[in-house]
Amino acid sequence: MTTEKDNIVLHVADVHKTFGGLHALSDIDLQIEEGKTHAIIGPNGAGKSTLLNVVVGRLAPTRGAVVFDGQVLTGKQPHEINQVGVARVFQTPEIFPDLTVIQNVMAPAFARRDGSFTLNFFKSIDDETEIREEAEHMLEDVGMTASKDMLAGSLSRGDKRRMELAMCLIQHPRLLLLDEPTAGMSRHDTNTTIDLLKKIKERGMTKVIIEHDMHVVFSLADKISVLAGGRIIAEGTPEEVRNNPKVQEAYLGGAH
Repeated sequence: MTTEKDNIVLHVADVHKTFGGLHALSDIDLQIEEGKTHAIIGPNGAGKSTLLNVVVGRLAPTRGAVVFDGQVLTGKQPHEINQVGVARVFQTPEIFPDLTVIQNVMAPAFARRDGSFTLNFFKSIDDETEIREEAEHMLEDVGMTASKDMLAGSLSRGDKRRMELAMCLIQHPRLLLLDEPTAGMSRHDTNTTIDLLKKIKERGMTKVIIEHDMHVVFSLADKISVLAGGRIIAEGTPEEVRNNPKVQEAYLGGAH
């Protein structure tokens, strides 16, 4: 399966997902341009997280396909999708709370190299000089060098988010999926995260963001897709979406 545009790195093609009689996703056709930040917004229950779960292989679509860089992802396991260059930051941070910050950042690089986590990882992680050096660079990028030896479980929510971003960046993904990256953050931590994601964008990394905070969305997105009832009801630039009456009615409450 191919797309019409050479710069489309991810194509969600005619995807449907049903749970019994519930249509969680219907007729989803989504094209993500390489190097861009594409936001997906919508009210609770709109199907946003279901869509990301289909992309990363946690859910199989009832119909349709997901194509990444010309390769069909549908039917692949999450670790296989990760191996081809797709990384995801979950709504609830998925970390190793009893390991240090730098060990958490090293972990996905170790797993990516060896294909999976093994007992050997926990025995030899401190001997992995090359991976440790790269992890230190990633922590420097997200402003967490001073916290590298802290236990991850002791971090604030904002710092856990930044650490999880470093865990994704060390995998060198072509596509980064972020599910509510600023949920529960203070305004200061939210603005810090916005600045960090802008910095990542300068490297040309493609990002898909699910986010409720419209300040975050309009600060970062090149393009926005709006979901309601499992369907895309609007799509366009931030300004086009902001002024779309359907969007104002379904999600933004008429606010400009």
